[in-house]
Amino acid sequence: MHGDHDLGHTVAGWAGTFLTVVGFCLSGAAMIAAPTAGSWLGLGVIALAALVTRALHLSGWGKPSGPRPPAEQHWRTKDRAASHGHPACVGCRMAGRARRRLRHAAEPRKQPVAEAA
Repeated sequence: MHGDHDLGHTVAGWAGTFLTVVGFCLSGAAMIAAPTAGSWLGLGVIALAALVTRALHLSGWGKPSGPRPPAEQHWRTKDRAASHGHPACVGCRMAGRARRRLRHAAEPRKQPVAEAA
């Protein structure tokens, strides 16, 4: 029905999802047992999930925007282009990687000037 698709099954995605689910479960259990301490603990785990996911993405365990080639769709495939930043990735732009890459690509190359005799 959907053909060849890439849903982003990556180490960063799975780790972030797992930690977020744990954080929501802690917050849900805290509503019954210990509302104040448990709620803050659950929110802390959810914030940790966001940081861990971003760190894993920037270290190459995420994926660029859009579908990947079928050979690179396994969830444990490391993205070799992550160190340079993904042009359409908000996380890479926030880390300053995509901006640096675009700035270097936009600079015109200096041509040697021949001296007139």
